[in-house]
Amino acid sequence: MISNISSPDTATGSDIIEPLSVPLPDGTVYSKTKGICPTAAPFSLSPLSAYERIIGAQKTDRLLEAVERVKDLKILELNSTAVGGGVAEMLHSSIPFLNELGVDDEWQVIRGSKPFYETTKAIHNLLQGRGGCFTTDMEKIYFQTLKENGSCDMSARDADIVIIHDPQPLGLVPRCHEKAAKKGKWIWRCHIDMDEETLQANPTLEFFINYWVEPMDATIFSAAQYIICRWPFPKFIIPPFIDPLSPKNRNLPHHEVEKILERYGIDSSIPIICQIGRFDPWKGLDTVIDVFKKVKERTRCQLVIAGGTASDDPEGDTILAMVRKQLGKDPDAHILSLPPTSDIEINALQRASSVILQLSTKEGFGLTVTEALWKSKPVIASPVGGITQQIRDGEYGFFHYNLRDTVENIVYILENPHAAELMGKKGHLYVQEHFLMPDRLADHLKAMDMVLNSSLDPDSIISFHSWHKLDKRK
Repeated sequence: MISNISSPDTATGSDIIEPLSVPLPDGTVYSKTKGICPTAAPFSLSPLSAYERIIGAQKTDRLLEAVERVKDLKILELNSTAVGGGVAEMLHSSIPFLNELGVDDEWQVIRGSKPFYETTKAIHNLLQGRGGCFTTDMEKIYFQTLKENGSCDMSARDADIVIIHDPQPLGLVPRCHEKAAKKGKWIWRCHIDMDEETLQANPTLEFFINYWVEPMDATIFSAAQYIICRWPFPKFIIPPFIDPLSPKNRNLPHHEVEKILERYGIDSSIPIICQIGRFDPWKGLDTVIDVFKKVKERTRCQLVIAGGTASDDPEGDTILAMVRKQLGKDPDAHILSLPPTSDIEINALQRASSVILQLSTKEGFGLTVTEALWKSKPVIASPVGGITQQIRDGEYGFFHYNLRDTVENIVYILENPHAAELMGKKGHLYVQEHFLMPDRLADHLKAMDMVLNSSLDPDSIISFHSWHKLDKRK
C-alpha cells in the first residue's frame, strides 16, 4: 500500500490537507474527480516543458493535438496492483501527467485474495507457454473475485473509455447481454508475451480468454507477434514507455550513486554485471548466474541481481530463495530484494553497471532494457518478446543465444570501454526516439479517439511503431 499521501478536502473547499492512504477501500489510486491526487513517491510529475526539451517541439505538438481530441472524456484505467511491476510504474507517471494536461484519467486497482493472485499468475504463465491445465477451480476463483469488485465495476460503467491492463481485471468487462447498460468503450491493454499458437494448444484456456476478451471494443499489444488476429475488433500496436524524468530514470549525481553502492556493499572499482527485474521464473536468473561464473573465470567482475515482488505475484520469494542458494556466499555476488519504492536505488545500480543483462525466456516488452539503454549502457538480452524491438545485435548491445557467446560479448564490453560507450550512446538515442512517455501517450490517446469516433474494420491492425520480422533484424 502507498501511504502518507495528501489531498485537498474537496468536499468543503477548504485548504486543509489530510493524510490519505491509497489504494482507497474502493480501489482508487488516483482520481481528480474524487480529489485523490497523490504527489509523493512513487508518483512522478514534471511539467510538459521539461519533456519538450527531451522530445522536441514536433512531438510535443503531436501530444497536445491528441489531448484536445479526448479532453472532454472520462477515462478509467484498471489493473491489479498499485506498486510493483511495469504497468504500475508507467501509471505512476502517466496518470498524473495526463490529468495535468486536462485529461480526466482515473486509476483503480482490483482487490483479490492470495488464491486469486495464484490463479492469475497461473493464467499468466499458461498464456506465456508454460505447461499445465486451466482448471474449473481456477475459473471459479477468478469469476468470484471479479464479481466481488463491485466498486471498480460501477466506476467502469460511468467512463467513456475503460482500459483494462493484463488478464487480472479482464473479467470486469460487461458481457454481450449487458452491453445496453455499458456507457463507454472498453480496451484491453495486453502487456504479456502471448501468441495464437499457445492459446490453440490449450483449448480450455482459449475458451476462457475468448469469453472475456470478445466483448472488448479494441485491444492494444506491445508488439506485432502478440496479436490474436481472429478477435473481432481493431487491434493496435503501441510499445510501452519509460518516464525519463521519473526518479528511476532521471540523471543522478556521481556522489549519490556512490552512496547507494556503499549502502549495499558494492565496490565501484570492480566492473558490475547487473540484471534488474522481478524474481520471476521467466527472467532467466539461472542463466545469469552461469554467465557470471564463466565471466569471472576470465576477468575481475561482480554481479548484482536486484529485484522485488508485487502483491499480484506469489512466486517471488521462491525464486529469490533459489537464486541465493545457487550463488551461495560468493563475495562478488550481490542479491538485493528491494521494496517497490526503490526507484532511485535501481537508477543508481543501472548507472554504475558496466553491462546490463536481461536473459529472460519470455518478456512482454522488457522495460528494464529500455531503462538501461536510456542510461547509455550496453545491454545483452534474450531475443524474446518486445526486447527484439529495442536491440540491434552488435549496435546497442548483443542478443543472448548461448552461454559461450554471451560470455565472450561481456568480456569484450568490459575490456573495450570505448566500444561500450559508443554502444551506450546509440541505445540512448534509440530510446529517445521511440520509447519515451509523452510520445507513446499520444499514441494511446489517438487510439482511444479512433475507437470512439472512427468506423474501424474489426480486422484492422493499426501500428504506431515500426515493427520487423525477426529474421530481418540485425
